[in-house]
Amino acid sequence: MGMNKNTIFGWASFVLFLIGTAVILLGVLKYIDYAIGFSVVGIGFFAISWAFNALKGRV
Repeated sequence: MGMNKNTIFGWASFVLFLIGTAVILLGVLKYIDYAIGFSVVGIGFFAISWAFNALKGRV
């Protein structure tokens, strides 16, 4: 069974969500001096993840 467009968008959304979470946690736990920048980048990953999730079933 191959992956269709909805499955690919779902996996991409999940992977981007995990990367965003990892970036935010990395900034908060390891690089405290740069936590604001890491958080902004992580929120950007969350936004892209949300957009990919919203595209499921529409493309």
